[in-house]
Amino acid sequence: METVILAVVIAVVVLGALGGLVVGSRRKKPLPPPPTSVPDITAPPAEPHVGDEAETPRDEARRTIEEVDLPDGSAPVAVEEPPVPDVPVLDVPVLDVPEPTAGRLVRLRSRLSRSQNALGKGLLTLLSREHLDEDTWEEIEDILLTADVGVAPTQELVDGLRARVKVLGTRTPQELRTLLREELLKLVGTDMDRTVRTEPEDRKPGIVMVVGVNGTGKTTTTGKLARVLVADGRTVVLGAADTFRAAAADQLQTWGERVGAHTVRGPEAGDPASVAFDAVKEGKEMGVDVVLIDTAGRLHTKTGLMDELGKVKRVVEKHAPLDEVLLVLDATTGQNGLVQARVFAEVVDITGIVLTKLDGTAKGGIVIAVQRELGVPVKLIGLGEGADDLAPFEPEAFVDALIGE
Repeated sequence: METVILAVVIAVVVLGALGGLVVGSRRKKPLPPPPTSVPDITAPPAEPHVGDEAETPRDEARRTIEEVDLPDGSAPVAVEEPPVPDVPVLDVPVLDVPEPTAGRLVRLRSRLSRSQNALGKGLLTLLSREHLDEDTWEEIEDILLTADVGVAPTQELVDGLRARVKVLGTRTPQELRTLLREELLKLVGTDMDRTVRTEPEDRKPGIVMVVGVNGTGKTTTTGKLARVLVADGRTVVLGAADTFRAAAADQLQTWGERVGAHTVRGPEAGDPASVAFDAVKEGKEMGVDVVLIDTAGRLHTKTGLMDELGKVKRVVEKHAPLDEVLLVLDATTGQNGLVQARVFAEVVDITGIVLTKLDGTAKGGIVIAVQRELGVPVKLIGLGEGADDLAPFEPEAFVDALIGE
């Protein structure tokens, strides 16, 4: 039994030794030699660019990582600002700056001189003759009558000239000009109060009503007068009481908006007296200096319309008496304008006259004739279509324009 056990042990030892020899021989086998060249590595296909065909990618130059500029962390970081909400822009009207009265007088005086000095030149030419016989004096009368001076004023002027020329004897051009200027000034009148009364001492506002026939420039004159007052530092409310002509209210409101004057208007074909009443009422509430009321262009041949004008006057005077009633006349209508003046004077108490279109074909003598007819002064003259072509009437400047420099 012991012999068997010994034999088994010997067999196990022998098998273990043989196994060690086999493993050792395998470890001692040499490794294969390294390859002699670098194998080719095929790059992955490049993605096609925009416009490339689906074909084998083209060779492109590639940069190494050392050639690529990497950010160093110092570049500014853009911060997106929150959107700014849109703020609506208010539509603020731009107001006109009317020309001061003093400045416009110089310009208008030269314009009047260019358009009206034919009368003065004609008279000076006749008076310069060596012998002034009856035929010459008749020619002088014809010139004055053609210039709308009127019969009675013409006779007065001729009588005065004849007497002074007879005493003067020899006449130089300068003496004749001085003589004619003095006689014309007597007829035009230098002692009349030509102030447009808009500043009553005991109350505010001053109330001015503008009357006249359609086509004379009445509404335009009202708007221009508002500019004159604003240029002098006054505040104004306009009353569009010409409700029978739709364009009149729109026109007057446009004039007012240009200088910041408030316009009171009513419905088309509404009661003119009601609009005039409201205009004065709002003017008092607003504390303005002047209320200008533009009335309808009454045809002087229609009694009913003239009666309506009288009603407007009576309604306005429930607030306060009128300070001015200005009659607008077209200077080019000549003697027909005198007919209109008579009818209006019967309905309302005219306190002043505005002569428009005196820069065109108007005869300068209408100034003398209308003052003589109504016994009221010409206070304002219009000498053009411009917004600031309305100016106070100055007798001296007017006569100087008639006879030239």
